[in-house]
Amino acid sequence: MGDPMRIRAAENNGIVEVKILMKHDMETGQRKDAAGKLIPAWFITMVSVKAQGKEVFAADFGTAISKDPFLNFKYKGSRGDKLLVSWVDTRGDKRSDEASVS
Repeated sequence: MGDPMRIRAAENNGIVEVKILMKHDMETGQRKDAAGKLIPAWFITMVSVKAQGKEVFAADFGTAISKDPFLNFKYKGSRGDKLLVSWVDTRGDKRSDEASVS
């Protein structure tokens, strides 16, 4: 579904900095369209990041997160780690993308 996430991960002295840009409209359910009808809520509810199969980041999102969320976090890891980034939204849509730590 949709565009792939942009994932950048770089290791420096045993610390991996991860940057993720997720393409998603993140509708709150409170905005109205041009006809004055409420736009239904549609947003990412859960994000998980695994490195080498071990969860290194997890978050529950809500309506306060902006369109096209950007995440930036660090964990203890190594160059070459395989990252799996996954999310689920209120419609049950899912997305997973992979990247390697440089």
